[in-house]
Amino acid sequence: MALNRFPKVYDSLMKPMEKLKFGNIRRNLLEKAEGHVLEIGSGTGVNFSYYDQADQVMAIEADPMMREKSMEKAKKVNVPIEVIIADGERLPFADDQFDTVVATLVFCTIADPDRALQEVRRVCKRNGRVLFFEHVRVDRSLLGRIQDLATPVWKRLFDGCHLNRHTLQRVQQAGFNITKIEKHFMNIFYVAETRNHKGREFT
Repeated sequence: MALNRFPKVYDSLMKPMEKLKFGNIRRNLLEKAEGHVLEIGSGTGVNFSYYDQADQVMAIEADPMMREKSMEKAKKVNVPIEVIIADGERLPFADDQFDTVVATLVFCTIADPDRALQEVRRVCKRNGRVLFFEHVRVDRSLLGRIQDLATPVWKRLFDGCHLNRHTLQRVQQAGFNITKIEKHFMNIFYVAETRNHKGREFT
């Protein structure tokens, strides 16, 4: 699949999974997003209809075509949503700005996920809520090995998506206080509710 076609077909590709399971996962998670919310990697804006408890949402998206599609969805919801071009490793926001940060199925594509997690910690308020819905490399040897073997081709087909990242471990190592974890689909997907207990300053 050509890279520039991916934003055009993303919603169609994901529609079966959204109807089967992902939609409910997003709804249950994002009802906890309150106050001034930052979304990392809004994609086509699939989360926007679930921000019922938010006062306002600032969303970043690195792909201009994805941003364009997400802006169309932003016009159809009641919560004020702004979408800007930016990437997760260099968030253009002041320290301690957001009450909640949301990341759904995005850390698989970020080039430097550790740097992005530190940026999330920086811009999220002390004890602010950070909500993750991601997929990870599983511990089981056979399935994990299949993920390893498939990732090089998968990245080329699906906009840089890594099937075999240990994202949950990275979240823990970054210093977030995980308060709740749910696992889905043979532990490939997980939901993590965390708090940003800052212990040091970030530069």
